[in-house]
Amino acid sequence: MISTGRIVMLFAGVFCGIASFVPRAQAAQTDYLSPSALVADGPGQTLYIAEETANLIAVFDVASGAVKKTISLPDRPSGLALAPDGGTLYVTIGAPNGIISVVNLREGKAVAEMNAEHTPNAPVVSPDGKTLYVCNRFTNNVAVYDLPSKEITATIEVPREPFAAAITPDGKTLFVAHLIPGGAADGDYVAAGVSVIDTTAKKLEKAIQLPNGSVGLRDICLSPDGKFAYVTHVLARYQLPTTQLERGWMNTNALSIIDTAQKKLANTVLLDDVDLGGANPWGVRCTADGKYVCVAHAGTHQISVIDREKLHEKLARAAAGEKVSDATSSYDDVPNDLSFLVGLRRRINLTGNGPRGLALIGTNAYAAEYFTDTLGLVDIDPDVRPAAKSLALGPEKQLTEMRKGQMFFNDANLCFQKWQSCSSCHPGEARPDGLNWDLLNDGLGNPKNTKSMLLAHQTPPCMATGVRETAEVAVRAGIRHIQFAVRPEADAAAIDEYLKLLKPTPSPYLKEDRLRAAAKRGQEIFENANCASCHPAPLYTDMKEYNIGTGRDREKDTLFDTPTLIEVWRTAPYLHDGRAATMKDLLTRHNSDDKHGQTSGLTDAQINDLALFVLSL
Repeated sequence: MISTGRIVMLFAGVFCGIASFVPRAQAAQTDYLSPSALVADGPGQTLYIAEETANLIAVFDVASGAVKKTISLPDRPSGLALAPDGGTLYVTIGAPNGIISVVNLREGKAVAEMNAEHTPNAPVVSPDGKTLYVCNRFTNNVAVYDLPSKEITATIEVPREPFAAAITPDGKTLFVAHLIPGGAADGDYVAAGVSVIDTTAKKLEKAIQLPNGSVGLRDICLSPDGKFAYVTHVLARYQLPTTQLERGWMNTNALSIIDTAQKKLANTVLLDDVDLGGANPWGVRCTADGKYVCVAHAGTHQISVIDREKLHEKLARAAAGEKVSDATSSYDDVPNDLSFLVGLRRRINLTGNGPRGLALIGTNAYAAEYFTDTLGLVDIDPDVRPAAKSLALGPEKQLTEMRKGQMFFNDANLCFQKWQSCSSCHPGEARPDGLNWDLLNDGLGNPKNTKSMLLAHQTPPCMATGVRETAEVAVRAGIRHIQFAVRPEADAAAIDEYLKLLKPTPSPYLKEDRLRAAAKRGQEIFENANCASCHPAPLYTDMKEYNIGTGRDREKDTLFDTPTLIEVWRTAPYLHDGRAATMKDLLTRHNSDDKHGQTSGLTDAQINDLALFVLSL
């Protein structure tokens, strides 16, 4: 019997002609564990660790400091939620046709499954244990499950790529953080935000805006009293030309604080220091006594420990107009003050690489160290001299070139002053951040939308105007002119291997028969509208450059590289400057002279079918 997910894969490959182009299967990483998420039981005796590339849950005994057993899963775990009674673990399986595995912890095995949509993650159990909330990342919704019946009672549409979630202690409000922005990228404000869901009404209540340039929202947690939510993210300074890195010129790294009662942003503080970045903040948790909020820095392999009481006191003083630092005398100054946390925060170095998920038991902080297959442990008590260590979750394994490249892609140690890693601008598995950046490769004053790295090595040239002959050239130029560093050739070569082995994620636009029928009609229109002349299968690019009438001002009549359309459903906004928020916008509002396919004579229904076909690739 063929599963629905398998049907979608077959359909996408045969119908759209992409099966033949996939160069090599993604290198099987089952030799690696890749711990990514973890959760502690109530007594603090056991940690449950999601081992992403091994398809396992590790049951870690805190007292002995060792894994006592593992629980097999059908595919990659993407998130964990422990029932209040501690007897059941809900594990989202982050696959295109996702499921939630229900693990009976007393029996030590998965005993049931619940259907989910495309790439479920961030499961959250209500405080009474009766409801489960799951973010479906690529179908942009939150599913609400009644746990006694295991049935979905509501599906709540939310903005793009819901990635993390947390619920208030009274169970009335769910906060959902989004990985990247939606909408066009050529405006004055582009940022991902936080959705507020009324769990009683089962509806989206409002969206909380974070500061301009907020992207890569990785985690969110509630303070023990439920008064505040804390969100980790990158704060990109995308409106500046990328001429330097010092003082956070390109990317800073941030913690946004949300007032849960008023459901609004309280403020955003920077997790960097004046001359040392704190790249890629990921996991965030508060100690049970509420004294500290801790952040795992996946790019610099550290944990920040912030005094919560002093943090909120200083924020209140700044909001009242008091000068609290050399750079801050008002509420608006705080998100630009690299010295704001001086005296309030300690940065503790870990010994493993790539800390993501975070759990706190007493004053012990545990971090899932993704690339070293280890569990980081450090006592955050200020009276204890920090001596971090990494506890092995399995036998040590030699790194392949592909694994090294993935590690380097996410490692800010490759960057001058550690402000950013490659993943800062490519946060979703080397996909784009949805922002326009004014890079130096084609002059100043002409920002370009970030491109996906998928198939970059198979579809030269690179960059929007083809200024890099190959992806190999682009990778090395990026290290020099974006990371502002000189690195061994072996580092770039390893990154090449990682990027070459990326493979497309099946489109969420083919989940229903009616959509497949519409996409089939769209394929005929794609041929008839002359789209296929520049975007021929199987790569859906001819790798040539054209003037499609989208250049503005001094870029008028510029030739732009023909991008691959594979996985274009994931790379909005569109065109070189991200002006087209949707594929339909690209085909209509931004193609009035038919230079980018002959679409002006199509009906609205035909445009919809054409857009659906392209988004199915």
